[in-house]
Amino acid sequence: MKKRILVASFLILILTTYQSHNDSNLNLNSKFNIKKISVENFKHVSPLEIESKLSFLYKKNIFLLKNKDIQIKLSEIEFIDSFEIKKIYPDQILIKIFEKKPIAILQNKRKKYYFTDKKDLINYVRIDKFSDLPVVFSSEQNFSDFYNDLKVINFPIDKLKSVYFFEVGRWDLITVENQTVKLPTKNHLESLTNFLGLKDKAGFTKYKIFDYRISNQLILK
Repeated sequence: MKKRILVASFLILILTTYQSHNDSNLNLNSKFNIKKISVENFKHVSPLEIESKLSFLYKKNIFLLKNKDIQIKLSEIEFIDSFEIKKIYPDQILIKIFEKKPIAILQNKRKKYYFTDKKDLINYVRIDKFSDLPVVFSSEQNFSDFYNDLKVINFPIDKLKSVYFFEVGRWDLITVENQTVKLPTKNHLESLTNFLGLKDKAGFTKYKIFDYRISNQLILK
């Protein structure tokens, strides 16, 4: 019995020493230490900001690279939705990022955010490219539900200039053509569908207000 214990202990010692030796070789072989980090597919996120977040990777062995460590750092950049990593041996990595897509600017009391197509919120910082996004005056939850309704009928949200929610439970929409759509508290999808069918028809383009607040009626002004 003692002999078996001694043999087992000896084998564990050998295996541990061998593993430790291999790990040491990986760490000591500078040929595989990361020396270059490249970023592609960026639009609004600065590649310099990404490289700065990932600077801790320099001189780390490419074989010991952990995606989780990168994910933790990149999650600090709000515009990044996901990413892919490509190892270029012996000492380079390529980061391909996929950014979130803002579709509106949400003004919730004194707080301002970008609202994305996946209903994420990004703290607002002025970006010229997004200056023409519709401005929504609403809580996050109310607009999130309303946005789901807009998607059901493929309503072109990029054709809106501003959106207002009223506490009675209804919405006003102002289009980029300065047409105002006053929706009812109930069945607003039916009203929006009707508006989409009428707004560009001859005889209706002259109207600036489409008022659906009274049930089964449309008041044009």
